[in-house]
Amino acid sequence: MTLFRNVVFIAAIAGLLSGIAMAAMQTFATVPLILAAETYENAAPANHDHDTQAANAGAAATTPVVEAHAHGEDAWEPADGFERFAYTAAANIVTAIGFALVLVAVSEALGGILSWRQGLFWGFAGFAVFTLAPGLGLPPELPGMPAADVSIRQAWWIGTVLATAGGLALLAFRNSLPFALLGVALIVAPHIIGAPQPVSHGTAVPAELLRRFVVAATLTNLMFWMVLGAVVGLLRSRFTVAGEPVLKRGLA
Repeated sequence: MTLFRNVVFIAAIAGLLSGIAMAAMQTFATVPLILAAETYENAAPANHDHDTQAANAGAAATTPVVEAHAHGEDAWEPADGFERFAYTAAANIVTAIGFALVLVAVSEALGGILSWRQGLFWGFAGFAVFTLAPGLGLPPELPGMPAADVSIRQAWWIGTVLATAGGLALLAFRNSLPFALLGVALIVAPHIIGAPQPVSHGTAVPAELLRRFVVAATLTNLMFWMVLGAVVGLLRSRFTVAGEPVLKRGLA
């Protein structure tokens, strides 16, 4: 129980803090762009179905979760202002705790994060795996933009995350040319296969608005992962006795 309690505690605190930080950054960086895109979406015909990433619609832009929704008179959405911020912050915190659990478990299995500085490197690795690599094929989307089938996009996203994580692990923890080549092949493979694309790329959303959103979403995700990694490193050092990893103490 000591192992489980320590991992969950560190992940919960780190996820809470980084999730709040993410929501604050999005309020200034991505939410205004989403609201601007919604004006173009609302100007389109009212009765249409389309898929869009739930994280983007809620300004999270960090998870593979997608949501299919239809716009009509009875469609519900949070009101602008505090209500929208509260829902976004709650989604960010839950997502951040999940990512923190993965980060703590994987890092402990490989020796643990020894300091906040080392946590920054782990945070950047998380950014590369969960945001940068998938974003090369499926960049963050604004409301009103066309997208391929949800299930196909989810499958490609998950495959890209797993391949990138495996490739980076081989490059970082296997000092061998064959393993390094295999790692590079894993990282490149999803992009050779190619991300699923919509039938048509036509949209009323201006290209400049989309470009600004992709840049803003990518940078806020980078900062999110840096904060998450650093906080995990700080908290872990508080739960380490004489440099002994949390997992080893929990198993003792």
